[in-house]
Amino acid sequence: MSTAPDDEGLGRAGWVLVAAVVVAVLVVPGLIYLWPAGGRVLGASYRSAMLVLPMFPAVLLGLVAVWAMRDRR
Repeated sequence: MSTAPDDEGLGRAGWVLVAAVVVAVLVVPGLIYLWPAGGRVLGASYRSAMLVLPMFPAVLLGLVAVWAMRDRR
């Protein structure tokens, strides 16, 4: 069976989704882990970092999912 070259791989939208998941699973938890406990960075304490930083991957994943599905019907 032969498939068209367009059907192979994830495509642009798929790779953007993969990048967003990597950011959500690895980068943001890493930033929280490396945040200096008890210290203040840019006026934010460790506690506020624990509350705010997980919001970024949630918003990122939502926006990327909507963007990836914009042309699908």
